[in-house]
Parts: sequence; C-alpha cells; structure tokens
Amino acid sequence: MKYTQLGRTGLKVSRLVLGTMNFGPHTDEADSHAIMDTALDAGINFFDTANVYGWGDNKGRTEEIIGNWLAKGGERREKVVLATKVYGNMGADGEAWPNHDKLSAVNIRRAVDASLKRLQTDHIDLYQFHHVDRATPFEEIWQAIDVLVQQGKILYVGSSNFPGYKIAQANEVAARRGGTIGLVSEQCLYNLYERRAEMEVIPAAQEYGLGIIPWSPLHGGALGGVLKKEIKGGRRSEGRAAGAMSGPEVHAKIQAYEDLLDKHGLEPGEAALAWLLTRPGVTGPIVGPRTAEQLDSALRAVELELSDELLAGLDEIFPGPGPSPEAFAW
Repeated sequence: MKYTQLGRTGLKVSRLVLGTMNFGPHTDEADSHAIMDTALDAGINFFDTANVYGWGDNKGRTEEIIGNWLAKGGERREKVVLATKVYGNMGADGEAWPNHDKLSAVNIRRAVDASLKRLQTDHIDLYQFHHVDRATPFEEIWQAIDVLVQQGKILYVGSSNFPGYKIAQANEVAARRGGTIGLVSEQCLYNLYERRAEMEVIPAAQEYGLGIIPWSPLHGGALGGVLKKEIKGGRRSEGRAAGAMSGPEVHAKIQAYEDLLDKHGLEPGEAALAWLLTRPGVTGPIVGPRTAEQLDSALRAVELELSDELLAGLDEIFPGPGPSPEAFAW
C-alpha cells in the first residue's frame, strides 16, 4: 500500500479509503468484519463512515458494525484512521425533532457522543460535515468543534459535498478565530465521468490545503465495466450507473471507454481508480466493496501505472472542464 499525508496535516493515510456504506444494508456483519480485516492486512488504514449509514430504521447500524470490529482488539483501533460524519437526521421515522440534525452546536455535541458510543472508541480522527448547513454560522460550528478537540473527542475536521466558496468561508472564519486548524479535507463526488469538482471545489481545496477524498469513484458502477458485465449476463445498471447510461451519447462514451481499456489490457474499474490517484490534490478515492473480491480489485489499482497515451485517451472521452477560472470565463 502507498501512503500520503492528509492535506496539510502530518497525518499519514492510505491512498485507498475503505468506504463502509454497504455494511449493514448490503453486507452482513460477519462479511463486513472480514472485509475490514482484509483491508487492514493490505495496508488500508483510512476507514470512512457516517452516522446515518444503515439508513431508514437502521441509521447508525454501520457505525455499530465498525465498533464491534474495533472492539475485537488486535490494535485495530490504533492502526485505523477513523472518519465519520455529522449532519443527517438520525430519527428513525424520518422526521427530525428540532436540533437533532444539521450543524448546530447542540446537534454536533449530541452526534459526536452518539457516534463514539456506536463506534466503541474514545475519539474520532476525522469528523466530517456531511453537507452545508446554511442556517448555522461557522463561528458557532467552530466553537463547538474547538470544545470537542479540547476534550480529545475529535482530532481533525473535514467537509463533504461543500462548494468551493463554503470551503473558503469555513477556513477564513477558522483563521480569524485563531487556534483552529480549520477544514483539512473535502469529500466530494469526483470521477472520470463527473469532473465538475475541477472547476472550483478542487482549486479551493488545494488553495487551503485540504486533501480531496473522492466518493463514487466508479460513478455508481458506470465506470466499472458495466457494458461488459451486461453482455456476460451480470446484473443490470442501477442507481447512478443507470442514470449515466440513460442516453445514446453517454452509452457511446462508456463503450469507447471500455474499448480503450480493453486495448490496453486493463480492467475499467481498476483504471478509473488509478486515474483518480494521478489527479492533483487527491488523497485517495473511497472504495465501498460489498465483497472481498471487489476489495481485491480496488487494491490492484494502487499499483497501476497509466501511460501518457492512455491518460490522453481518457481525456478525449471524458474531457474535464479545464482550468479555473478559464473553464467558465474568457
């Protein structure tokens, strides 16, 4: 496994991030534990989750599964950089009681304690804001975070799904307050198919020293060899992949993408991950395996070296927006 530092911090993390969203809804606890063991044995030390994972009436279940795994000992907790998130409504009935969601100081304090209990640990390494809260000023958010850092309950703070201007706003407020390191990472939708983050989110993150953690690196499976799998009788596209395949123009792009990688003797999903690892500012993509086989495939991506010819071919099929601000200006 290869490692890098998370943004401007001294924290060393693996170039692949183990996403756990499938733990509970799609992967049972025993198999989830096996995947985490395999990931740790392979050198992945960065695990990502969120308090709402488990979904529906089972919100929090994913954190519980991780907590039970950490409780097995064997220096699991000492080896893992543990990241979770706050924002979502944790009410089982789908309706939040006032102050039981978003980023008020009240909810942040309550959510941290609940996550610590489910995760069976005394601290969270990276605590991430899962979404922008337009109603809560960053002065209040950072005051709540400062207390939690002083208490030793969290160490670093990151954002997720933030636009570039909110990254700037958050860190400018942190700088004015003094003594607050501010955001150190941004978890955003970013992959070969979806490159809008290159316009403002990634430039803002680089300017303020945030590590980029791409989620949905295969665009819900659209970049994972979906056409080849359908021909072989695999499961049909669904979710984000189905949306990506909805028009003939996009279908042609995906076909050209798979044909290009077939020419180079590469698996589409592994190449898509390897491409992200070449991108400036990227710490590591989140891989969310449902099975051990999917994890093995992701691990191979770390060792892939993509040729300049292949990178140019990928840019032709999936051109990015171009440098900012030229992408949206003269």
